[in-house]
Amino acid sequence: MRASTLRNYAGQAALPGGKADTLTETPFAIARREAYEEIGLPTTDAKLPPGFQIEHLCELPANLAKTELGVRPCVAFLRPSSGSSTSSTSSTTSTSTSTVEETMIPRLDPKEVAAVFTAPFRTFLRTTWDATHGPGPVSRSGAPHSWYRGSWTDWHESRWRMHNFYIPRPPASPSPSRPSSTSLQRKEREKAGEEKREGEVKEDEAPPSTHLRTNPTHATTSTRSPTGANPEGDDPRPEPVPLDDLTTFRVFGMTARILVDAARVAYGEEPQFEHNSHFGDEEMIRGLLKVGRLSEVRRKGEPELSKEVLGRAKEAAKM
Repeated sequence: MRASTLRNYAGQAALPGGKADTLTETPFAIARREAYEEIGLPTTDAKLPPGFQIEHLCELPANLAKTELGVRPCVAFLRPSSGSSTSSTSSTTSTSTSTVEETMIPRLDPKEVAAVFTAPFRTFLRTTWDATHGPGPVSRSGAPHSWYRGSWTDWHESRWRMHNFYIPRPPASPSPSRPSSTSLQRKEREKAGEEKREGEVKEDEAPPSTHLRTNPTHATTSTRSPTGANPEGDDPRPEPVPLDDLTTFRVFGMTARILVDAARVAYGEEPQFEHNSHFGDEEMIRGLLKVGRLSEVRRKGEPELSKEVLGRAKEAAKM
């Protein structure tokens, strides 16, 4: 779950990720670096708990964010290393599990991440919650809540399926947080006599992060919806909600689409619900590049991705 103080998509579910530091940085290198900065996943297998390694599986076609960024999903598998023994003693297994859960996963950057939680991967192809994974999602009143809701909307000059998944909230457990990646810069500014505005929360005064666990086959988040045309909880631009007020964690938008597409590839199945058959938005991205958008540095005064801009990009992609 993204921190409520972030400028974009505050308080929403997201996968670890970010921008490239250089034009030569590969998508997987970016993914590993960002996963380390945000959730403490080591950047090399040598730093993983003993007996584990990360296998890079594939990259999916790029998606286009409304903030005019191309998002390249990188799929990897955290698994036992080939040299690890399957006949380990129970004490060794317990130690390894404890190390993964308590040392690797929960180390969150509080400036960017409010919580980490999980959800059964294959369930992102289903319309209903699988009870074998435990109690299903419930509303704040305690009544049963939908696992999946979806609707069609207009985006990229075409019909786009908005998926909404509602993950049951697991029990919370304390999670150690790491100093922010910008804490060094902050200290330097403070040494130079720069004071924070009165009433502003300092980084080291932020509340401790929370790690929400279920089991290692899972991943997700949520928000609250004001009343309106959308079903309760389906607002496309929700306001951040305190963790304590949530009974389910909502995964929607691009994050949901990436999870659905990754599950389609992983299991060789199509979802039980309606969806966009193509993967990613590379045709639209290609058109935007042709009309001079998606530059490395956004031009001053450049308008947002309007229907007119997307229309021109769609035509350019056909040429």
